[in-house]
Amino acid sequence: MKSPLILLMLFLLPTNSIAAKSPPNVVLIMADDLGYNDLSCYGSVMIKTPVLDQLASEGVRLTSFYSGCTICTPSRIALLTGMYPVRCGWQGGVVGYGVKAQNGLSAETTTIAEVFKLAGYETALIGKWHLGDSAAHSPAAHGFNTTYFIDKSNNQTSKLWRGSELIADPFDNRRLTELFTTEAIRFVESNHDKPFFLYLPLSAPHFPAEAHPEWNGKTKLGAYGDVVEELDARVGEILNTLKRLRLEDNTIVVFLSDNGVEPGQKQWARSTPYRGLKWSTLEGGNRVPCIIRWPGTIPARQTNSHLIGTIDLFPSLIAACQLNSNEIKDTITNTNGVNIMPSLRRRAAGRPIRSTLLFWHGWGTPQAIRSGNWKLYFDEIKELPDSKEGPVLINLENDPAEHTNLSQQNPQKVSELLQEARSQLTRIQGSSIPLGGPVNIKARVPAKPKWLP
Repeated sequence: MKSPLILLMLFLLPTNSIAAKSPPNVVLIMADDLGYNDLSCYGSVMIKTPVLDQLASEGVRLTSFYSGCTICTPSRIALLTGMYPVRCGWQGGVVGYGVKAQNGLSAETTTIAEVFKLAGYETALIGKWHLGDSAAHSPAAHGFNTTYFIDKSNNQTSKLWRGSELIADPFDNRRLTELFTTEAIRFVESNHDKPFFLYLPLSAPHFPAEAHPEWNGKTKLGAYGDVVEELDARVGEILNTLKRLRLEDNTIVVFLSDNGVEPGQKQWARSTPYRGLKWSTLEGGNRVPCIIRWPGTIPARQTNSHLIGTIDLFPSLIAACQLNSNEIKDTITNTNGVNIMPSLRRRAAGRPIRSTLLFWHGWGTPQAIRSGNWKLYFDEIKELPDSKEGPVLINLENDPAEHTNLSQQNPQKVSELLQEARSQLTRIQGSSIPLGGPVNIKARVPAKPKWLP
């Protein structure tokens, strides 16, 4: 029996000290089509995002972070599986546009939600799914216990689902972020006494951007800016919920975007100083904001410029939560991601953990590889005139807008990166599986990269 003194000491311990002994929770928030320069902590002067600025000051702001692809569906495949999307059968396009609605994420894949569920976590998908419309490809079929979602982008569907129940048709696009936030808070409140994994892929600021009545006219960037500022405030509501429930210190919060600026929104959205839009492998197409906060573990007020991809979040979050069963270890080994947590835990980040990263166009053609500050395009890219004549080599440190081709001055580097890209793509092709659902004999076949036979 414990002594009275020990009982008194336990009683006096702060609640969050006790909670810290339990596995950390994870809140994974993904914006839709948010450009690199659309948050004030990433340089925006037209859009004010005080909540996300504060989140960045309390954790780490990643400045060389890349989404899983340049468009919605494959980017989500990468996030949930830790694999390059082509390994899961993606060949270009998104569900409902290039990918048939009856196809989607294969049951042969293992998602991060399934891993957390196996480890005893409560799991939730609240927001935009976009990985298949049928029951076999629903979020519930891929490890999510609680689901509240639209199955495609907000310009492709009018239906809002809770589980298999249709709860709105049409939904009010102006209020989607509010609805998703309310549902996320409800999930956190209902599961505050157990570990949880909340995946919150918001539909904002994907087109059509329509401002919530309370944010309408708040910015000088029309509905787009209004929607982003509402998004920021809604993230604040979730963070306040964590704080109110004393979960803040034991919750890993990740905020990122699924790809770069949508071409139809380039009048308002920005990826400065980078060129390129959604669908493109230029930096603006998939270099995106990413902020990670884990109080007491990831030092505050960090900026990390290491090469990091969305595929790295899968093994990193699993390692952070110490999900160490043999089955889980085998799953991590099969991903293309690397555990970046060791570099984030140190204030001096040390050497980069990831050495290279591959890039695909939105229609499925592999087009580039990055290694350190070098980026080699091995396909013809319309924005890069020199790519008509051969590979284009860019030094991103000196040329973030990708204007100057250095391939003639660095033939050995070009040769090395071509060889590395060819080797990696061959291995990826040898370990890929088909998309889930019926075989589409009319499926578009991606073009082959021009300078990588």
